Amino acid sequence: MIASMLTHHLTEAELFSFADEFAKTLPKAGLIALWGDLGAGKTTFVRRVIQSFSGNFELIVSSPTFNLIQIYELPNGELWHCDLYRMTCPDECLELGLLEAMSDVLCFVEWPERMGAYLPKNRTDIRINITGDQSREIIILKDA
Repeated sequence: MIASMLTHHLTEAELFSFADEFAKTLPKAGLIALWGDLGAGKTTFVRRVIQSFSGNFELIVSSPTFNLIQIYELPNGELWHCDLYRMTCPDECLELGLLEAMSDVLCFVEWPERMGAYLPKNRTDIRINITGDQSREIIILKDA
């Protein structure tokens, strides 16, 4: 069941401001699933959220495309940024420790469909769509 749905049409600059506001609402643990095509801005969005959440806008937030997971020890808790694009089998979620982590830490997961049946129902979904040359539509769905 969906508790809320928010839609925003944003330029890239507005995306940063939105990410800053979104960072203020983050839970201490759970899954935030990011959906969207290649180049839609998922990593850009997460990068800014992590910087804002940490209070350090100079923090280097690398894309986890090649190592699948980047773990950040932040003043307000541990945060995992996962990119499952290269994952070939949903069972790899178990090997990565992702399922256990979601109960203890906040996990941002790009390409969550790669989790298959391991994708939990209790999560926040963020869909980022390209709507023009320099604009994005962000749809946030929160499960009750």
